[in-house]
Amino acid sequence: MAVTYYVALPFLRTEDGVAPGQAQEMPNETAAIRRAESMSRDPANAGALAFKRSGDPNMGNFGEATILKTFGEVPENLDEL
Repeated sequence: MAVTYYVALPFLRTEDGVAPGQAQEMPNETAAIRRAESMSRDPANAGALAFKRSGDPNMGNFGEATILKTFGEVPENLDEL
């Protein structure tokens, strides 16, 4: 059974640039985008992004994440995270 997860992910400032913070699962695409925007306004965060990812959690098979929207400072190469 395929499921789509919607996630808001903040990025924290570090000595080396930015690093991912604590992701938050959201109920839908709009909520994930709004939460990411809110996270990006937090002074502790450099930026944030909203993404979705679909797959079958029972089988452990997931497709590539689709970026919905970015806010503020977000790494260009997200494949390294």
